[in-house]
Amino acid sequence: MELVDLVESLKAFPGVTRKKSISSVINFFPKQAHTKVLASYGEDAAVVEEGGKLLLLAADGIMPALMRAHPFFAGYYAVLVNIHDISAMGGVPIAMLDILSIKDNRVCSQVMRGMESAVRKFGVPIIGGHTHPDCDYDAIDIAIIGTAEPGQAIFSHTAQVGDDVIIGMDLDGYYPDSLPYAWDTTSRKEPILLRRQMLIMNKIAKQGLVRSGKDISNPGTLGTLGMLLETSGKGAVVDVDLIPRPKDVELVQWLRSYQGFGYVVTCAPESSRQVIEMYASVGITAAVTGKVTSEPKLVVTQKDESAVMFDFEREIITGCKPTSTVGWESVDLGK
Repeated sequence: MELVDLVESLKAFPGVTRKKSISSVINFFPKQAHTKVLASYGEDAAVVEEGGKLLLLAADGIMPALMRAHPFFAGYYAVLVNIHDISAMGGVPIAMLDILSIKDNRVCSQVMRGMESAVRKFGVPIIGGHTHPDCDYDAIDIAIIGTAEPGQAIFSHTAQVGDDVIIGMDLDGYYPDSLPYAWDTTSRKEPILLRRQMLIMNKIAKQGLVRSGKDISNPGTLGTLGMLLETSGKGAVVDVDLIPRPKDVELVQWLRSYQGFGYVVTCAPESSRQVIEMYASVGITAAVTGKVTSEPKLVVTQKDESAVMFDFEREIITGCKPTSTVGWESVDLGK
């Protein structure tokens, strides 16, 4: 596939295009600001300062297509994507709440088995929530809370010009039946390794090695990088041939895939080697794939070709600009 065709295919991927609706949501709600809110829209988790700790709050739901195709993995991934959101921020997941909507009891049973499996593997409990037993649809949504130390959260909006772009993934995985864009690296592994992987971003954060980061989710590798850059108000040049990839997986499928464990981070060049080594310590293959630039474009290269995937001066992915992520002002709470 020619590079320009690859880029257009990735850009038109539903995992990317469906993110545009976020802009309508963030522009709708008024900002009820508070000095303890350190970060919000555009991040994998909102960050609130409380009691000398940073509280990380996130929530995620599972698409109806996955509920229909594979209810077990719908439940499993409902847990996993939330854990990824806290981990991506350099945090430690603490506990979850679920909202389960039930139409078909057989589907519900499979969803709950998937959730149970993920909870056992990662050791992050579900401690409450809500059940709708009489719905005309099946759905699972989960919210999560985690913690981080002050000054150690990893944000999406803080990439700096000149940073190395590092992409790290677990290449030891497979695509479950009927899920061609879900690279599963966790359901067949032992909890001890998965929990070490879950906490590696926290260890990286404690050493102050990265300047920004995001977990590779439904928009795929370059779509996720695009969201990070958009939120940071920056651009990047990335060589797709440097992105780690299993030998038997086609490039376009790989770049569209949700990763069982995968992160995009940016860091000062002098920190890159240590970041890559820390990923390797938990079975993650990582590489420097490009550089953050001041021009707000994501430029993809391959051999002698280059193509612009996103031009943030003319288009959006989520509409989360740096000003929508931070800049909260104090509000009178009537105290």
